[in-house]
Amino acid sequence: MTNIVTLVTGLIFGLGLALSGMTHPEKVLGFLDMAGQWNPSLLFVLGGAVSVALAGFQVITKLTKPVLVATFLVTEATNIDRPLVIGSSLFGIGWGISGYCPGPAIALLAAPNWELWIFLPAMLLGYALQHYLSRPSHQASTVLDKSPSCG
Repeated sequence: MTNIVTLVTGLIFGLGLALSGMTHPEKVLGFLDMAGQWNPSLLFVLGGAVSVALAGFQVITKLTKPVLVATFLVTEATNIDRPLVIGSSLFGIGWGISGYCPGPAIALLAAPNWELWIFLPAMLLGYALQHYLSRPSHQASTVLDKSPSCG
């Protein structure tokens, strides 16, 4: 059942990315080009995503346990450290240069272009490099305490 829900959720996410134009890098690059032909439409996409996430979190935080798995998993990491800053910077630079981020790039597999065949291997190489370079101290998933006093 979990796999079916994951598939349906991924398809809805991909459809939303396609309908919003997020699978087109020129939309992202137009948003980042504030000195030229700035395209503010990405603000509406981001606002819609934040609204849906906020509504989802309002529901989830009232649950005592997840619906499809045994426990909630959240990160213990609360500090801003060097790997976080470097990783975030690399992600932002890559997004700004290419106009792609991982979600839209994967959704674009339904209608790929030549740029995608350059971006996806580079993205996978970045994942592999991060995995290779990561230290065990950065593995920070733990069970979320959902006792009644939490909320």
